[in-house]
Amino acid sequence: MTIDGGRRATSAVVSRTWSPPFPLDLGVVLRPLGRGPGDPAFRVDGGVWLTANTPVGPGTLHVRRADAVEARAWGEGAGWLLDGLPALLGAGDDDSAFECHHPVVEQARRRWPGMRLTATGRVWDALLPAVLEQKVTVVEAHRSYRELCRRFGTPAPGPVADLVVPPTPRAVLGIADWEWHRAGVDGARRRALIAAAQVAHRLEGAFGLGGEAGRALLRKVPGIGAWTAAEVAQRAWGDPDAVSFGDFHLAGIVGWALVGRGVDDDGMAEVLAPYAPQRQRAVRYVTASGSRKPRFAPRFQPRDYRVM
Repeated sequence: MTIDGGRRATSAVVSRTWSPPFPLDLGVVLRPLGRGPGDPAFRVDGGVWLTANTPVGPGTLHVRRADAVEARAWGEGAGWLLDGLPALLGAGDDDSAFECHHPVVEQARRRWPGMRLTATGRVWDALLPAVLEQKVTVVEAHRSYRELCRRFGTPAPGPVADLVVPPTPRAVLGIADWEWHRAGVDGARRRALIAAAQVAHRLEGAFGLGGEAGRALLRKVPGIGAWTAAEVAQRAWGDPDAVSFGDFHLAGIVGWALVGRGVDDDGMAEVLAPYAPQRQRAVRYVTASGSRKPRFAPRFQPRDYRVM
């Protein structure tokens, strides 16, 4: 049967076909939602699979691009995910006023005309991995996220047996100290996640506020600073101006790409100033271009808190 303007349903799955009125590169748009190799809540395989804690329950979404975008969803949150499909793929993203001030940005924009800023509408699902990525290597953070998802998440509805819906705030509050240690999560990140889980229902309001107001609401939680708030804002509501200040690598990448030298956060803010209020969009073009800063020292080695 067909429901809600083209959505098709069976007893186990609902589906929707959507034709975007703009160029769309599905992989580029959704890539920021993946958390490294083996992410149990995100997979690229003949399309993109992702799982979610929605306001009405867990759900799984599969999106593929043919002539149009074809999406299928399972679980209690299936309808909610399909309703949010256009926003997820950047329909609410307006880049009409964006101007390129550097050749690297201009070239990247020409190369990826289908890059849009995703908006998942899900604050908690973006906040959990962002906190885990605070002040550790990406390898460490992704390992901890995988372990927490697999041990405290729930099996994802739908046909893929090993997909998992990330842990809910309630599940996070039930994790014992030794379980955090086993997952390689130190005390500071653990305390930040517990504090966030205790007020998670209020933090979802950051999506409605958007922009700096939404980021400010997130920063009211002890242990959540500007970097984490920006990482959430980029994914939950597609904030075009939310730059991840405080990132170990980002200022150097932006500096070398745009002005040919390393800069710190203050320098990055100065370099990106002409792009306000769409500084994050400029950053996305820089990172998509493959620009890297020169390496002058050995790579930082991951720590394993499980053996400390």
